[in-house]
Amino acid sequence: FDWSSIDTSHLPSSYKTNSRQEKELLQLADHFLEQYTHLCPDRKPLFVHPVNECGVQKFVSTTLRPTLLPFPDLYYWSGCASFVCDYLIMEPLKCPITLPSSLYSPTTILRYQRGNCFDFSVLLCSLLIGAGYDAYCVHGYATLEMCALDQTQEVCPLLRKPPEVPEEEDPNKYRIKYPIEPQSKFELQQKAKEEEEIEPEQEEEIEEEVEVEKPKRDPLHGLRVHAWVLVLSGKRKVPETFFINPFTGNHHSTTDECFLGIESIWNHRNYWVNMQDCRQGCKDLSFDLSDSICWEVMFSESNEPSELPTESPKKDTDDTQEKGEIDMSFEMPLSWVARIKVSYREYENPFSQGKKVILYNKAKLEKWAAYANGDGLVERVTVYADSDCTEEVEVKEWFKHREDLLYMREVNKQTQLITDYFRPGHPLLLKAHSYTSLEPETGHTVEYYHTARVDGLWKRFENATEMTEYFVGREDFLHTRHIELGERDTEMQTAGMGTDANYRPIVQIKEYFHRNPEKPADEDIEERTFMVIDDIIELTYHLEVHDTIASKVVFCRVIGREKREDEIFLSRENSVTYQPWSSEKHKNMLYLYNLLWELRAEQKLLKQQVRDSEAEMLNILTVREDEEANIKLSVSMYNTAK
Repeated sequence: FDWSSIDTSHLPSSYKTNSRQEKELLQLADHFLEQYTHLCPDRKPLFVHPVNECGVQKFVSTTLRPTLLPFPDLYYWSGCASFVCDYLIMEPLKCPITLPSSLYSPTTILRYQRGNCFDFSVLLCSLLIGAGYDAYCVHGYATLEMCALDQTQEVCPLLRKPPEVPEEEDPNKYRIKYPIEPQSKFELQQKAKEEEEIEPEQEEEIEEEVEVEKPKRDPLHGLRVHAWVLVLSGKRKVPETFFINPFTGNHHSTTDECFLGIESIWNHRNYWVNMQDCRQGCKDLSFDLSDSICWEVMFSESNEPSELPTESPKKDTDDTQEKGEIDMSFEMPLSWVARIKVSYREYENPFSQGKKVILYNKAKLEKWAAYANGDGLVERVTVYADSDCTEEVEVKEWFKHREDLLYMREVNKQTQLITDYFRPGHPLLLKAHSYTSLEPETGHTVEYYHTARVDGLWKRFENATEMTEYFVGREDFLHTRHIELGERDTEMQTAGMGTDANYRPIVQIKEYFHRNPEKPADEDIEERTFMVIDDIIELTYHLEVHDTIASKVVFCRVIGREKREDEIFLSRENSVTYQPWSSEKHKNMLYLYNLLWELRAEQKLLKQQVRDSEAEMLNILTVREDEEANIKLSVSMYNTAK
């Protein structure tokens, strides 16, 4: 991009000329620089009054234009930082070890959507000060990766795992210590020998990998000029001082080793020079700007003259006294920059090139504006198996404004397993759906928002031969139901009947229950099995604290007798009970007869529930297939731009 060809004819007069106050400000700045270069001849030049886009010298503090834009996200530092890094295209400094000769206004930078680190920092600092933060632009030195916006050695922030919370050890020192499982010393010695033989080969392979991945040492380390933003604690309830890298919008600690030193900082009111030793980077720096030993302020905030002139050599005593009489409590002129404006359309579509691509370590992040893609896709992370990014392992996608409430999709490229995640409010109460194909009976796992369901179902898995349902918060304490299904009748399939009418035969239904404390253990069922084809019903009861063997009841089919739906034949031959702790009533045949009647009715209801579950899964697949074929994006009624 050729900055010399930009049109400056439309710019206000404040861009092209200096007011009386600005001229006086530049004189005071020159006076300060003379004293600074005299007292600190070994220090690098300061970034004080570069020229603007019209070739006019402007003091850096007046280039800041505190602005609060009318967007809720830009009231917070994270929103401001992400907007700046997304909206602007990064341009490296012409010379990495020298300061830029110019500093353009934030309005020009926003118009052309590009700039160097100083342009990024001035715009971001203007937004942060406007939002109420105690923010400062920083001129200093950083690593090659930070200056060149090279993130190929970093982990993608969307893939970072939350830190694991260490488990607290049991403070009871008197707890029982169980004996360790005995191990053979000879086997351990043989295993150690094998590891010693393998280790040298592995170390060589690791060293080769490290040599490939480890970046080469930068010959300009510590000399590369960079600009970023400092946010001091205090205002806006900021608990701790931190840095913001304007290229990435990331939050960094002041002890981060990527920041190698600071020359000066400034805001819209003053300018401070760092007088502290930066040989150890920024980790030992004090950011108490009222400490005159650590920070030399250009314009004293009181009526006292600056300390710099009084420290000059004796031979310049006369000149020093004259200069020392100058009142340095100068009031900073208002910014010469026009009002910063960002339209809603510009805010919603920050990417000038349509999308933004960021390369990380074995990962690639792509970003789009909302409504840029017809399917609502706004972010995609592709994870690779190698550093050259050739073999895809996993893809994660994020969506916005979809009517089907889909907000994230994970695709495992090795197993081709797709997992869709939904926000609350889907008509089918879907929370997540895992599948390899939207064809029925190909292996589907569906999670629901169970609090919105009457039956408490939160998860269901189904394939061609089985179905498993998981429940939570039910009054009957049911938590799992497993159904085994047989093969569909081939004769009926060839006759042209679809899967809706030609159901798979139910082989077995098994249910698991939590303990009901209101019932005795030998009356509280833990596991209930209906072997439908074999006509066997098996009950297993919960155990009491002192029990070792669970009570059981098994009802078998009578061999050689025709089965009728409205008839129950019960004898001691086809019923087996083992209830060692039960009372006499449980051994009564009448009690078992009534229990069998209840179980027969339950089995009939369960069969219907299984058919309903199969129909529900078919309906989910039909709806999801239709939603994917006809994707619709919702638009807020307050979005006048759309």
